[in-house]
Amino acid sequence: MNASINDLEIYREAMRLGEVIWGFVATWPFFAKDTVGKQLVRAADSMAANIAEGYGRFHFKENQKFCYYSRGSAQETQTWIEKSARRELIPEDAARSLYHEIDVFKRRLNAYIRSIGSVSPDANDQ
Repeated sequence: MNASINDLEIYREAMRLGEVIWGFVATWPFFAKDTVGKQLVRAADSMAANIAEGYGRFHFKENQKFCYYSRGSAQETQTWIEKSARRELIPEDAARSLYHEIDVFKRRLNAYIRSIGSVSPDANDQ
């Protein structure tokens, strides 16, 4: 049985976080969207996009590399969340919650990175 990227919980979580962030930014005034908003959405969307790109690569080392990029995007997302809260674009409590959710995501992503290559992806197909 071929696995799908949607079978990866870490990928689904990155997708969910991107949508939550999109929901905040979509309500902002034009200037905020055009400056901080675009950066925040791009960083958040990059979390899932990099996991997906790595998943589609042939060698597990490439997969790990793109997961490292995803981790960097998560860190960048947290920076933009903090800027958004300081500029009163995201309520402080929502920003703290998102920041924490991304901390949890990063820990889970680290566990996923450690697991890549430890088991052959085709082991279940035999």
